[in-house]
Amino acid sequence: MTPTITFVQGDISRVSADAIVNAANSSLLGGGGVDGAIHRRGGPAILEECRRLRASKYGKGLATGRAVATTAGNLDARWVIHTVGPVHSTTEDRSDLLASCYRESLRVADELGARTVAFPAISTGVYRWPLPDAARIALDTVRTTPTAVEEIRFVLFDDQAYEAFARHLRVVP
Repeated sequence: MTPTITFVQGDISRVSADAIVNAANSSLLGGGGVDGAIHRRGGPAILEECRRLRASKYGKGLATGRAVATTAGNLDARWVIHTVGPVHSTTEDRSDLLASCYRESLRVADELGARTVAFPAISTGVYRWPLPDAARIALDTVRTTPTAVEEIRFVLFDDQAYEAFARHLRVVP
């Protein structure tokens, strides 16, 4: 079954889903943008679990393109799936790493039994990935990744991000 893909404009830390994907940094210890919003609204339980992950399996941090789940704390979700997006480069093609963030997040969601997953536009903030290309990679990847997830919701922070994703959806049937 192919998941339904929807878009909503807003703050991902305020949506309801089985799993919310966090555009994390490799430390897993919070940061700015989406990462900061999720940690602030989700409360200390997320950070505590991230610290346990760092003390055990991810002593050097989570690698770019990988994903791992924690509790969602105070968020309206069961889990947060943390994934580390690549920094955009004009000299090196890192699009496979960006696609891996979406594939790995869906893999983790399947392991958890999540049916609804909310994604941000990974790497488009401080990591400077151009929105049109990020939208293409995100949508092409979630469309072609086998998953039991029933709904994939892209929660896009502003008009520009929403339009970039909507434009790609109109271009590619």
